[in-house]
Amino acid sequence: MKKTFQYIAIALLGAGLVACESMKLGDAGLSKAPETSGATIDTLFASIKDADKVLASAYYYLPYGLVSDFDSKMGGDFLESITDHYVSNKHSDSDGPNNLYYSGGLSANLTGSYAGGENYRFGSEKDYTAIRYAWLFLENADRIPDADPAELAKKKAEAKLCMAIAYSNMLRYLGGVPILDHAVDPAEEMHYPRNTFAETVDFIVKLCDEAAPDLPWAVSAAEDGRMTRAGALGLKLRVLCFAASPTFNSNTKWHPQADEYTCYGNYDPARWQAAKAAADEFMRQQLANGRYALCEAQPDPVTGLISPRAYRLAYRKGYFERGSSESIISIRKSNSTSYHDKHFEVQGSYGSGATLKFSWADGEPFPEDFPWEDKSAWPEYPFFKPDPMGTLKVGGSSFTETRDPRLYENIGVPGDIWRDGSVGRGYDNHKYHQDGCTGFLMMKFVLQQNTDRSQPQHWPFMRFAEVLLNCAEAYNEADGGPSDKAYAWVNAVRARVGLPGLPEDMTQEEFRKALILERELEFGFEEVRWFDMVRWGLVEAFTTPLKGLTSFGDNNNAATVFTYGKPSENIPAVKDVYPPRSWYTSWDTKWYLAPIPALEINKAYGMTQNPGW
Repeated sequence: MKKTFQYIAIALLGAGLVACESMKLGDAGLSKAPETSGATIDTLFASIKDADKVLASAYYYLPYGLVSDFDSKMGGDFLESITDHYVSNKHSDSDGPNNLYYSGGLSANLTGSYAGGENYRFGSEKDYTAIRYAWLFLENADRIPDADPAELAKKKAEAKLCMAIAYSNMLRYLGGVPILDHAVDPAEEMHYPRNTFAETVDFIVKLCDEAAPDLPWAVSAAEDGRMTRAGALGLKLRVLCFAASPTFNSNTKWHPQADEYTCYGNYDPARWQAAKAAADEFMRQQLANGRYALCEAQPDPVTGLISPRAYRLAYRKGYFERGSSESIISIRKSNSTSYHDKHFEVQGSYGSGATLKFSWADGEPFPEDFPWEDKSAWPEYPFFKPDPMGTLKVGGSSFTETRDPRLYENIGVPGDIWRDGSVGRGYDNHKYHQDGCTGFLMMKFVLQQNTDRSQPQHWPFMRFAEVLLNCAEAYNEADGGPSDKAYAWVNAVRARVGLPGLPEDMTQEEFRKALILERELEFGFEEVRWFDMVRWGLVEAFTTPLKGLTSFGDNNNAATVFTYGKPSENIPAVKDVYPPRSWYTSWDTKWYLAPIPALEINKAYGMTQNPGW
């Protein structure tokens, strides 16, 4: 019997009826949500152009990782704030990291300004809104008169992939969720039981499989941002890797209360084999069609050498630029560059911090016991070295980067240009230094100059680099160790920033550890690390207190020479980072999945609580 499903909450019903921001999605303009225009179903689907506005609404409500007016996730803070990469110093009434995660105050009964500070608040997010519009399009697309069959099939496939993205977002935060099978009418009876973890995974995979054949492998510049077959196959691979990971695919429950809604309940190696098959499927299509590639640095036309700066900018192009060869799924909200002001204003108004796991530029690990206070013992300058030919220009001096180029794109380190063309204020004696700052700033998406943000931003929901690393992961886990293909995929990501390949003859565990680290370095602030910590059960990443860096520049505005700590005054270079997090001393795996608000449980339509909440 066909199940009947309803909206998850009245809030969701309202969310689907509000006006959208102005945006452009290829040739599909969108000004307001269809219902607010007074249009009927007949007029909405009177032509492909009109119907495309409904489809564009499904696109618009897809998840977005940049801080903006789109939603209030984390109370307007970064998901990275609750990983081991970053410390939020925001401390506002609505700030989720400090009020809910660091303090341990997260619960299923949040109200007032705290509600919305969660990493995911079921019943208040926009995933079901995207799903509703996708179903609205699918159910009515055949009304469109004289529609080209191939074009109509493509747009139906786009709707299915939008739906798959929305469900995949909920899966990663919540586990299994209610699966809607039609565009919900607000007048329907509220009855929609929660689907299991396995059913949710299978449904997402089914949507990807159904969408892929009718989508182009890639799109033209005029339609950039629309869904593609590469996106469908890439999402399928991501979801299968997530589901096959040990937190959910194990004979040992990840929490005493874990059930069929939050994991499989057993270990099955076939799940990794399915992920490997999905990797093969993507790569067969890539081999046949091309188009996607890592953004590579170009050598200097005079010297023939590739500078650290060139590697850095190639990496930047891969994550920041719309329509790059690396963009697999690109989510947009607006063409206005000011739409994202809140994202870098968070970093401009509040200090922050990040951990440093980036190697030296030659691939050698950066030592944990680096002698910060004793400059004479430095094996190399920790961030920048004086260099007459260097591309970093500060105060009439030139410098060259000494570390993995990705460090500088993710983290604003002492001495680097940050945000508006001036030296970042991360060091302790900068005139605008903020108490609580760990000594570093967030650079990702903030960038160095105002002109760097002159093009409209997007959310790189999936990049080709992730597909390569997902393929390597699937092969390593399915085959019991790394193959030549797995090495080649990881090494390609490393080579793009000038790093050597991984050591040969690694065990499965060694390769897994190296791969997880590579994902950390490649995808900082792209909402990858949190889910890696969850799916791999990286308890150490949750429970190890973070450290900061005490640094002093040679002036309080645009320093070029730094000392770290003041041993004579007993001020160490490496300092504790505050506030501490409750899970440092009282770890509970309940943090892996978000709590379901009690008000949703109390509606008794079938949603259940997640373990530990």
